[in-house]
Amino acid sequence: MERYITIEDIEAIAIGAGILGTGGGGNTYMGRTWIEHEMRQRMARGEPATVRIIDADHLPDDSVNVAVSTMGAPTVSNEKLAQGMEMYNTVRALEDYLKHPMTALLIGEIGGSNSIMPLIAALQTGLPVVDADAMGRAFPELQMDTFSIGGVSHAPMALGDTHGNVVIFHSLDTTYRAEQYARVLTISMGGSAALAMPVVSGAQAKQHLIHGTLSLAQRMGAAVLAARKSGDDPAEVVAALGHGHVLFRGKITDLERKTTQGFARGRMTLVGFGDGRKLDIAFQNENLIARLDGEVVATVPDLITLVQLEDGEPIGTESLRYGLRVAVLAMPAPKELKTARALEFVGPGAFGYPDVAFAPMAGDLL
Repeated sequence: MERYITIEDIEAIAIGAGILGTGGGGNTYMGRTWIEHEMRQRMARGEPATVRIIDADHLPDDSVNVAVSTMGAPTVSNEKLAQGMEMYNTVRALEDYLKHPMTALLIGEIGGSNSIMPLIAALQTGLPVVDADAMGRAFPELQMDTFSIGGVSHAPMALGDTHGNVVIFHSLDTTYRAEQYARVLTISMGGSAALAMPVVSGAQAKQHLIHGTLSLAQRMGAAVLAARKSGDDPAEVVAALGHGHVLFRGKITDLERKTTQGFARGRMTLVGFGDGRKLDIAFQNENLIARLDGEVVATVPDLITLVQLEDGEPIGTESLRYGLRVAVLAMPAPKELKTARALEFVGPGAFGYPDVAFAPMAGDLL
């Protein structure tokens, strides 16, 4: 199946991607503003201003494809504006390095603005985007994608900065090394960089990607917009769509957040309306562990997402503030993230919580 995304679709995609981002993936307002600007410029020049979306199953097995995203702390990307051609430069640099054109662009993570970055790169390169991603949500580290879980190398990998510089890693012995080296380089590039990796065949993309996640993000965003018009509760509508539930409603009463080692790390405390219950959430770019009155009630890789109580707008960890009134959603992870192998990469222990056991929610996100 093939379809086209227009400027009218962007708001819904941005909202849905923010929900799937579980607090990370980059500020969706920035991504939405960027792509809408790109589309309007093309419309004013009479040029095509749509993005072609294809299913992963339509990729030829021997095609060459690359995932596109950004790397860095959300708190940095909120303040450090992009030059505009960083992702284009990284993709073209990899094509020059490989001496082979790309067939399609892949979404590295569906969460936050990183779901929109491949759409921007697609406008600039003329390439289609695959309706799938390698995380089914957002994660803070490179080795936490389904390619890494499946044993696919991240090399060659390219990072680009706002000055037009592009660095290509020819070989990397592990995906953990990819994260280690790329994180240091991203910090040197100002705390935020364009990222193109991994380069994979169509057969590898079909095998390892989580299919249909871009469409899911758009459906979630459309559901929020419809709920606003009808007066329904956006949090309840989206939670049901993601096969989850509303875990908590309250306001933020305490917040600790700092940007360190390329991440936004911290914790927050929420107090329930009228009942005095307390929900504590730890985060590393994304929300990781939720404890209700001291008891663990949700953990990564299941999704823990904050949305504004009034309108269902997703809240990134970089936008948290004291007094914010929110609903906390809990939704099950895609099945690809809940295998024993996957939990080594994305379970609580991978984030430094070896004493927290993952108790999966019933059902799957998709």
